[in-house]
Amino acid sequence: MIAHAETRERSAMWRLTEPRSIALAGVGLAVVAAVLALPPVTIRNYWWPFGVGLLGIAAGIWAATRGERKLGVLAILASLVGMTLGMAATQSSVGNLDLVFVWSALVAATLRYATPLTFAAIGGLFSERSGVVNIGLEGQMLIGAFFAIWGADVTDSWALGLLIGMASGGLLALLHAVFCIHLRADQIVIGTAINFLALGLTGYLFVDIYGEQGTPTTIPEIPDVTIPGLEDVPFFGEAFGSLNLMIWISFAVLVLSYLVIFRTPIGLRIRSVGEHPRAAETVGISVYGVRYACVVISGILAAMGGAYLSLAYTPGWKENMSSGQGWIAIAMVIFALWNPWRAALGTLLFGIVNALQFTLEARQISLLPSYLLRMLPYLFTILILVLTTRSKGARKRSGAPASLGTPFQREG
Repeated sequence: MIAHAETRERSAMWRLTEPRSIALAGVGLAVVAAVLALPPVTIRNYWWPFGVGLLGIAAGIWAATRGERKLGVLAILASLVGMTLGMAATQSSVGNLDLVFVWSALVAATLRYATPLTFAAIGGLFSERSGVVNIGLEGQMLIGAFFAIWGADVTDSWALGLLIGMASGGLLALLHAVFCIHLRADQIVIGTAINFLALGLTGYLFVDIYGEQGTPTTIPEIPDVTIPGLEDVPFFGEAFGSLNLMIWISFAVLVLSYLVIFRTPIGLRIRSVGEHPRAAETVGISVYGVRYACVVISGILAAMGGAYLSLAYTPGWKENMSSGQGWIAIAMVIFALWNPWRAALGTLLFGIVNALQFTLEARQISLLPSYLLRMLPYLFTILILVLTTRSKGARKRSGAPASLGTPFQREG
């Protein structure tokens, strides 16, 4: 018994010190190195972030040389970035840091920037879990943004405008589904064509309907939700006390999507169609029906992200106002290994980098030109996508569906 207990203890100790855990600890040390000089800590000695960053690099090297290569390299790179940012922050005045790093305001800004991506990424996840690549998320966001504000203008109701925007995204996704599912066209090509169609159609309709005057300033906007009593609570009041309704809806969509995909018979059917459509058909599941439904849901959710842009985030319309966020959402789906929670994490990471970029630019606290600052969120997205660790076990549990991008044809 004693020997058995000692064996279990040694096994537990190994699990705590296995390469993956050490690599994750290195990433954590990178974060610590970056924030040591930030409020409320504001350490002014640059040796602290330098030393913590070195520990993170050492952890990454240890993990990389013991089989956890990708996550080890990520820990090394993250530690280098964290060390550099921490040392740079020690050279800035505490006053400037206090202006930029108001954490409650940064949390609220992060949620605002992440919300349209969350809708689009969850939409893309539904489509790809069923086996259909939806490259048209960008176009569906754009069409949803235009028809949402047009619908709100015509009906004088933001709720009806939102529904009209969602319907437009669903219809555009249905067009994508017809070509990809029944006609078995190349899904990448059709998705790209959908994006160009949406860009041209919204540009033409905007000029035809509103001309040079633009959309009216009196169009109803999606309201903010104020939680009574929370606004007086330190930190939480400014961060969560008055968020837009669509942000709260995105939280609900995130939870609901996870439950549907992984905890219901409907989700099991979706995943089976994405993995083995032929086997799913033999047990009576309509492969075409499931894929059509998932692609249309994908378009509706992406259009909700677009409607948030035009009716809440920056009320009004400008050409190509989605600005590539649909493409970022596709990257988030891949980064997430087709899991809603990881997708939300990816959108939050994009959101906080975007929030910091705009804050630094607004405060003029940066030695970098403004156009380089605007590139940071997209460069960061590329970085996390390239460095995403995808071990064999992770791919087996939650990787790309086996039949993703493969058209299905009934026998006989």
